[in-house]
Amino acid sequence: MSHAHPRISKAVIPAAGLGTRFLPATKATPKEMLPVVDKPAIQYVVEEAVSAGLDDVLMVTGRNKRPLEDHFDRNYELESALEKKGDTERLAKVQESSDLAMIHYVRQGDPKGLGHAVLCAAPHVGEEPFAVLLGDDLIDPRDPLLQRMIEVQAQYGGSVVALMEVAPEQIHLYGCAAVEATGDSDVVQVTGLVEKPEPADAPSNYAIIGRYVLDPHIFEILRKTEPGRGGEIQLTDALQRLAQEETVGGPVHGVVFKGRRYDTGDRGDYLRAIVRLACEREDLGPDFRAWLQRYVAEEM
Repeated sequence: MSHAHPRISKAVIPAAGLGTRFLPATKATPKEMLPVVDKPAIQYVVEEAVSAGLDDVLMVTGRNKRPLEDHFDRNYELESALEKKGDTERLAKVQESSDLAMIHYVRQGDPKGLGHAVLCAAPHVGEEPFAVLLGDDLIDPRDPLLQRMIEVQAQYGGSVVALMEVAPEQIHLYGCAAVEATGDSDVVQVTGLVEKPEPADAPSNYAIIGRYVLDPHIFEILRKTEPGRGGEIQLTDALQRLAQEETVGGPVHGVVFKGRRYDTGDRGDYLRAIVRLACEREDLGPDFRAWLQRYVAEEM
């Protein structure tokens, strides 16, 4: 049954993490600004939000994150230099990031976890449903996951999380969902959530990946959520309560994603993401794939 729900127009991107797994590169450079081929990871995420129709973006930042603001701002000196050279191709690339969306910023202050970062967005979001996109997960634009999640939220109301099946031995790296089937093959109802369970305790092998569409009632719950795993305020704990108490904020559903996802959260997956994306680029792919084949054949 379809219901009328407010149009989602706002996206929240938590970007206050320290990026300790990428030290020393992230000592002075935010991890979100590390390049994936020739664009910083954060730009892929903003582009995904915009492609799904979310042109109002709030980044939740922390100390040493000023380069994020600079990247999405105008750089008149650089633009003028490129214009004088007649380098219209690079000029367009430079201007693209500043023209993507209306981007706002708020500082998290104390690093109290993802749930606290989302709570920092409450004054900006207000009483509207909104999306949360984590920068460690890059979703291939050919697989419009966020758009599908927005459709599911419009159909069912409440909140929607992105789920992906993982190997049982990897479930301890993720939030995990207990689910029930619905009438849609790619949609499940979430009946419970647990943060990073041991494989023997996991209710399924459905892992939460870094995309959420949330009912604004989540803020009320987050204000009352005590620190959980790691001493942080966990978004998973607040979603667990929403899943159990459907009268407050509606149900929680999951979209089961089977598309292309690039995990830039650790060094190995970050390198694999660069290789995969470079191989698929029209301008880089043919030469790079040929070199990669020679390298594997000769050196490995």
